[in-house]
Amino acid sequence: MNLSSLLFLAGIVAVQQFSRLPSLFEFIGLVVSGLLLIYRHHWRFFALLAGVLWASILGSWRLSQQLPDTYQNQEVKIQGYIASLPQQQEQRTNFDFIVTAPSGNFPDKIRLSWYYPKLNLAAGQGWEFRVKLRRPHGRLNPGGFDFEAWLFANHIGATGYVRDKPPPQIVSLSPSIGQYFARCRQAIADRLDAALPGSGRLGVLKALTIGSQNAITQEQWRVFRITGVVHLIVISGSHISLIAGLIYLWTRRLWAWTGILSISPQRAAALCAWLAALFYAGLAGYSVPTLRAVIMLSVALAAIAWQRNTAPMRILLLALLTVLLFDPLAVLSVGFWLSFVAVALLIYVSAGRLGRPSYWREAGAAQLATAVGLSPLLIVFFQQVSLISPVANWLAVPVIGILIVPPALLAVVLLFIWPTLGALLLQVLDYVLQGLWWVLLQMAELPLASIYCLPPPWYAIGLAAIGVLLLLAPRGFPCRYLSPLLFLPLILVDVEKPKPGEAWLTVLDVGQGLAAVVQTAEHTLVFDTGARYSEYSDMGDSVVVPFLREQGISRVDSLVISHGDNDHSGGAESIFAELPVDKAVSSVPEWAAREHGEYCRAGQTWRWDDVTFMVLSPPESGFIGDNDNSCVLQVSSAQQVFLLTGDIEQTAENWLVREYADKLASDVLLAPHHGSKTSSSLALLEKVNPTLILIPAGYQNRFGFPHRQVIERYSQLGMAWLNTAEQGAISVRSGPETIQPIAERAKRQRYWRIPAPNRQSIDVR
Repeated sequence: MNLSSLLFLAGIVAVQQFSRLPSLFEFIGLVVSGLLLIYRHHWRFFALLAGVLWASILGSWRLSQQLPDTYQNQEVKIQGYIASLPQQQEQRTNFDFIVTAPSGNFPDKIRLSWYYPKLNLAAGQGWEFRVKLRRPHGRLNPGGFDFEAWLFANHIGATGYVRDKPPPQIVSLSPSIGQYFARCRQAIADRLDAALPGSGRLGVLKALTIGSQNAITQEQWRVFRITGVVHLIVISGSHISLIAGLIYLWTRRLWAWTGILSISPQRAAALCAWLAALFYAGLAGYSVPTLRAVIMLSVALAAIAWQRNTAPMRILLLALLTVLLFDPLAVLSVGFWLSFVAVALLIYVSAGRLGRPSYWREAGAAQLATAVGLSPLLIVFFQQVSLISPVANWLAVPVIGILIVPPALLAVVLLFIWPTLGALLLQVLDYVLQGLWWVLLQMAELPLASIYCLPPPWYAIGLAAIGVLLLLAPRGFPCRYLSPLLFLPLILVDVEKPKPGEAWLTVLDVGQGLAAVVQTAEHTLVFDTGARYSEYSDMGDSVVVPFLREQGISRVDSLVISHGDNDHSGGAESIFAELPVDKAVSSVPEWAAREHGEYCRAGQTWRWDDVTFMVLSPPESGFIGDNDNSCVLQVSSAQQVFLLTGDIEQTAENWLVREYADKLASDVLLAPHHGSKTSSSLALLEKVNPTLILIPAGYQNRFGFPHRQVIERYSQLGMAWLNTAEQGAISVRSGPETIQPIAERAKRQRYWRIPAPNRQSIDVR
């Protein structure tokens, strides 16, 4: 069973790498092959093939649940209820919505935004909306979060926004379990808000009690990542097991005290513990770690109730099979891998070992085992490993698991029974969390608290897995001393860099905004940083910094902020916080006047690695409009020239044409102002005469960028163009003969992803 379960998992994982699902003819061939394997009793090969078939069937069904073409970009009247706690940003409120009408082929779960809602939104509320929807689409960048895969794994079939006319209405719906849990979460969240107004730890307490991470700030996530305690800040398997264990012990004692013998105390306690685990996991929305914990607890509690002895690893594999049968798309979740591997490591280092160490020694060994064992996965998913994690978890696990989580849940109950006492208990817990936060913050500031690694090749993961098993094996195990050598391919990864005289330009997919990176052999320039949406989200933290880490870039030589608009400068603070920046260049005093900052002015030049950088605009006198004052930068390598333009419009374009004329000639043009009709004038295009134009625009953005007239102008002049909204991040590498654009969406095509348009001009000479 053990190997067959893993082969079934391998088949499911393989399907998630497909660019398309098997056709009907191919599927029939797979079914026939499966029947032959059953006939020949090749069960392990059949398990692998069964994984492929099951993932293909469920994947096809999930695709059929996505928004049909007839509803694409159309207004639709829907009914349903808000399924998640609404997340407030500066201009809008985001939430998941369970659709009850229309039914049929309409998605049953969608993600909505409501701009400037006039009413207070709450989870569990029933609404009737008119919405405008589109199929799931997400930004796609090297090293960045794959939002489109997350939407697909979470069964979200469409995204869109609420229309204000006709006015949305609150409606009554037939009661459901999902709506009940949503209302419970909202009621608890409201009482937590009232009990701890303005507390900086409120978001952590919400995460621990109801699984909501919306109120955790970027700084808190940064410290949790560096110290390796992220798994403790959400409702995880350890929390559910702890609560179920406490309920079991209390119920068994109380039941024995009553003297009722028709049902044994063990069975009564097991039932109560199981119901408590189900309810607690429901508050977290039955995420993969909680689902795994509930399944494992169900088997373990059943074994206790009926006095059966079941091996821990067999319970884990049974939980794995159940999760995969229920939802094979769970393998797209990082939590799936971290959850199951962490539990497998704990079983591996504890099962069958002689002797019983002290609690603190055992806890330390467990934290060291998980820190070492999960390091290959953390490098794959986050390119980051916490070296301080064993010490931080050794302290944080008992503090959060014993001193905070059980009292916090008790306080939540008291908020509904005795609000004053519940609020007082929460204030005490707030002080405890404040102390823990201070300790974690000091740990995060230590040198080498965490290290960043490059994405490893596939074979390095396999070698590291063998190294983990050897390292954590009992003393005296053969070849145990070889384990450190097996980790070397995971760490010693070569990073590809431009050669002297070459420059690489990458226009990142930051939605409606701009962030671009220019790399030379030994230097890095970041041109704009995308938007900031709230204190919890900005493109610098979620897109630019992960890309730089993925490229092995540990410092920024020059950060150019072309002008002050949020969609160009909003992510700058995150870059300053995460990476050393030698120089900031901007047309905006906010950035130019700070330490190591300077104004960008026409005529500034510098040279890196035989590549010349020249600021062409704005002039010393400047322009009237902020957009026209954008920094314009020309990058000249040995063979090609790139022109980065910010948001300049025709006034600045005309000045550039008069001032530089034929010197504007460039091979690649970053489309001015995202392809606005107020930019990309005929005079500028004729002087620049680019071979390729890169357009940084948001997918189906509300401004209509790039404008149809501008695209027609590009086509009339015979200029090829690519749009980040369609292609994801676009990288252009200058070389001795050709410009070779690399579109991230075409490079990482998967069967659930909206494909990039097939432009014949993708390879530009």
